Amino acid sequence: MKACLCKSFGPPSSLVIEEVETPAPGAGKVTVRVKACGLNFFDTLIIRNKYQFKPELPFSPGAEFAGVIEACGDGVSGFQPGDRVMGYMCWGAAREVVVVREGDLVKLPDEVAFDIAAGLSVTYGTTLHAFRDRADLKPGETVAVLGASGGVGQAAVEIAALMGAKVIACASSEEKLTFARSLGADLTVDYSRQNLKEALKELTDGKGVDVVYDPVGGELSEQALRATAWEGRFLVIGFASGDIPKIPLNLPLLKGCDIRGVFWGDALTRDPEGHRQNMAQLLEWVREGRLKPHVHGVYPLEDIAVALEEIAARKVRGKVIVRP
Repeated sequence: MKACLCKSFGPPSSLVIEEVETPAPGAGKVTVRVKACGLNFFDTLIIRNKYQFKPELPFSPGAEFAGVIEACGDGVSGFQPGDRVMGYMCWGAAREVVVVREGDLVKLPDEVAFDIAAGLSVTYGTTLHAFRDRADLKPGETVAVLGASGGVGQAAVEIAALMGAKVIACASSEEKLTFARSLGADLTVDYSRQNLKEALKELTDGKGVDVVYDPVGGELSEQALRATAWEGRFLVIGFASGDIPKIPLNLPLLKGCDIRGVFWGDALTRDPEGHRQNMAQLLEWVREGRLKPHVHGVYPLEDIAVALEEIAARKVRGKVIVRP
């Protein structure tokens, strides 16, 4: 089978496509023929050895996938060959065939395309976990989404709107904000031209926002925290800016607000049933046509370096999919 391999840490151009042995499933594991693999920003980091997970070389990038089961190992009871599935693995999905644990898979309805399913686990899974499990988001509350046109930012705008929140999309250009409005944002802030704290306060009549969704970090984090409402919730999603901010702890004291970490990758192993429920909700929304994930582009496996360069250059709007 063909696989994209990171054999030495470096830029996307250092990745190679090679033939490797097709794996067989062991006990409790399943072999899946990959029809689509979703790429994320962290894939640009893991191949440079700059991510929190550090796999041994060689490895394949790609953490989320959708496909068809080819074989099941001993003890597998919930799936059978021919089943359509989607799943998540920390890395290793950018290849024609993967072997994963039975618990890493979710059955995929016939109505949901492989390309869409391959882009649901990470960004949409993270976001639903953030809003439902960590923020306890209620209909009518106001949510500020930083980096609103990026992968998780796009998901945050869509899901917050689906959950009945008023969404303020925050991004660095009018082009990005136009995209966010097309996803359901009610209001927008261009933080390349406006002070984020002042703009959010003005848009909420001085009250502040109930929930901040921050995948950006850097200097924007403190500005957004200063714009939270009394008993607001500040969600720490990630640090796409590359800068982990140092927050003055007097701010949550004075505002009676919470700073809540969102570590989806660990949460799904600690609460697998909660993860399955969230995935079921996402798939239901897709089936109903209420959630329509935007696919920026679909690339053959041979062009995965091009796809990752697009992500690294912040040129994508929505999900990037590779088809092995």
